[in-house]
Amino acid sequence: MNGSRMLHYTVQNRFLKYVAVDTQSDAGSPATPSTEKQKNLGKILVEELLQIGLQDAHLDEYGYVYATIPANTVKKVPVICFCSHMDTSPDCSGENVKPIVHQNYQGQDLVLPGDPSIIIRLKEHSDLQHQLGNDVITASGTTLLGADNKAGLAAIVDACKQLMDHPEIKHGAIKILFTPDEEIGRGVDKADMKKLAADFGYTVDGESAGTIENETFSADGARLIIKGVSAHPGFAKGKMQSAIKIAGKILAELPTELSPENTEGKQGFIHPVSVSGFVEEAVIDFIIRDFEDEKLKEHSDVIQKIAEKVLQGFPDASFTLQISAQYRNMKQVLSQHPQVIEYGIEAIKRTGLQPRLQSIRGGTDGSRLSFMGLPCANIFAGEHAFHSKQEWVSVQDMQKAVDTILNLCQIWEERS
Repeated sequence: MNGSRMLHYTVQNRFLKYVAVDTQSDAGSPATPSTEKQKNLGKILVEELLQIGLQDAHLDEYGYVYATIPANTVKKVPVICFCSHMDTSPDCSGENVKPIVHQNYQGQDLVLPGDPSIIIRLKEHSDLQHQLGNDVITASGTTLLGADNKAGLAAIVDACKQLMDHPEIKHGAIKILFTPDEEIGRGVDKADMKKLAADFGYTVDGESAGTIENETFSADGARLIIKGVSAHPGFAKGKMQSAIKIAGKILAELPTELSPENTEGKQGFIHPVSVSGFVEEAVIDFIIRDFEDEKLKEHSDVIQKIAEKVLQGFPDASFTLQISAQYRNMKQVLSQHPQVIEYGIEAIKRTGLQPRLQSIRGGTDGSRLSFMGLPCANIFAGEHAFHSKQEWVSVQDMQKAVDTILNLCQIWEERS
């Protein structure tokens, strides 16, 4: 039940269908999409959208799915986009996912049969306490589930069906965007904003039911290239200055209070994500995160100063530090359009949930979309423990996400 509407939800069956398709992205691939198999799900989504009645649904050459629900009101209503991503994280296998529906969950530990050492415990997953009596979906223990972000896909497609089946729900034009490669930071690289032609948007890629997010990290990448001095190891005394050892000393000097494992809330971090090299040259790649843009510069300065200090002991070696912008805190844009969050909060209230406005210690497609002309908040999809074999989602939370999308469509029409 959503207000006075009785809905026949399809979100569970859609979700179970989507997670069976392997859509893992690959940061090492220069192609778009980074893996061709993401298009397999894109084709399924297009077919479903066409069956629902979205006549322009299509998959483009880059693996993006676009579709439109025409307005059914005489009012002039802003065009609203709903967006989710099709890929799953490279951090954990997404091949041959075998979802399990644990019906009428009663607070028990969930031992996953594919690997009984993988146990989803109530005491470690506090949101499970809100799922008593609900139907919780997990993977089998050998893969991730893919609720991040196939829960969002399923909620959006189900909402499209509800809008087409219930013309009494008045709304403006609704745009649908499903992206590849979000998990590797390239989710909107090839998005056609002119084709999308939306005014405001919502990514459906959040965690707990009732949450809406208006803020993400700002993010930079940093690459430290160290030039050492190579020499034959048998005759290296006084000559060799190993770039590998210099890299190790730099890593050892990083302040522990600025590491991901020691930060939370609004605290930023410096995180070395890869190290490679030889005696003559070594490369350290970092990600730098904070909620304030100016602190990104402070964090990159930390790397610069540590490198300068360490290199004092290696007078013939040198380094260069390259900084590349990745994305920025979407709050900088959303603060100029308060109705995006205001209507989102009202939409959640109408589902019977208590809204929670919060920040994301990460980024979404909405971060970059906001700076590409589409102010975009993030609403919950119900996904939990993403990027891991303990990932789970409840059917009822996904249904609440469907309700929230429908309410958003209606509220934008009402307030126009």
